[in-house]
Amino acid sequence: MIQLENMTKVIKKQTVLDDINIKFENGKIYGLYGPNGSGKTMILRTLAGLVIPTKGNVIVDGKVLHREISFPPSVGIIIENMELLPHLTAYENLKELARIKQVSDESDIVNSLQRVGLTSEKKVKNYSLGMKQRLNVAQAIFEKPELILLDEPMNALDEEGIERVYKILKEEKKRGACIIMATHNKRDFDEICDETIKVNNGRLEDVK
Repeated sequence: MIQLENMTKVIKKQTVLDDINIKFENGKIYGLYGPNGSGKTMILRTLAGLVIPTKGNVIVDGKVLHREISFPPSVGIIIENMELLPHLTAYENLKELARIKQVSDESDIVNSLQRVGLTSEKKVKNYSLGMKQRLNVAQAIFEKPELILLDEPMNALDEEGIERVYKILKEEKKRGACIIMATHNKRDFDEICDETIKVNNGRLEDVK
């Protein structure tokens, strides 16, 4: 479980997140929706440990982020416009990432690429935007993380790609992962989310 407790973030005297309190549980899919600039991405960045709150706490399985731990210990993430190494293939990119934590093996890499529908040996610099987004999804799931944070995961995907991501997210939920997605288009995840939360001007509204 991951929790935001009385969490506020102020940047250059502007309050971008305002006294947020919410708990996210394992085995569920959450959807954050709202207009651009509403604070959705900032919430994901805060949950990932990339942003330190001005006030309040981020608590991961009972441990306070930036006090007892630096980052969530098991997290997969797509934040804003991610780009992997363009001169490598999809497999080579994930192989490089796997060396960091050393918690996945070759079968995990191959399986994640198959799940997103990437079998090409082309280098990433030759990928379409949709193929790059599929690879982003693959890198977020291949280590079987307990927490999965996805910012606009359907961007640039065609209908078949979207259906693949829906299927993957349902499988990851069944595995027990906590999945939190953000989009400006609520229709992107009405079908699969257990809870949807509207974000507006740095506040949470309409938690359903």
